Amino acid sequence: MFTLVIGGSASGKSDYAERHVLSLEGGGLRIYIATMEPFGEEARARIARHHALRRDRGFETIECYRNIGSLRLPADSNVLLEDLGNLMANELFGNDAAAVDEAADLPDRIAEEIEKVFSDCAHMTIVTNEIFSGGKNYEGETLIYLRALARLNRILAKRADYVVELVCGLPDVLKG
Repeated sequence: MFTLVIGGSASGKSDYAERHVLSLEGGGLRIYIATMEPFGEEARARIARHHALRRDRGFETIECYRNIGSLRLPADSNVLLEDLGNLMANELFGNDAAAVDEAADLPDRIAEEIEKVFSDCAHMTIVTNEIFSGGKNYEGETLIYLRALARLNRILAKRADYVVELVCGLPDVLKG
């Protein structure tokens, strides 16, 4: 089964996704794929906060900032990927500056890599960001990023068995 959890900043999507994975039946490992690179003090503080929040929840954490398809996971694992927005930004703006020029193909490539990871596990839950309700017009690389993430969200929502959006901590089931 594949679940996509979407929501705005501080909407409760991370906590919801973690509780969802904890509710799944089966004895497989709970694996948390963390995608936020510790690139500065603010990022390190946020990472530490997330580690503390899930400390006693039984997750094994794997740091994976890009090339998600290279991961190989146990067949019976329940996987939480947190989050798609960071993964997209890392792929787009990370080590390879040429990725911005290839942004049109990036959502399909990441979706294919996620399929590889998903095929190895019992259940995958992915957290992603709701990005287009800010009411602001964006340009340049920010717009490229937003469009690429929106396309990836659409691809994964279509493939997902269950899609839920968190608004003010309240789940709204969109699919499943």
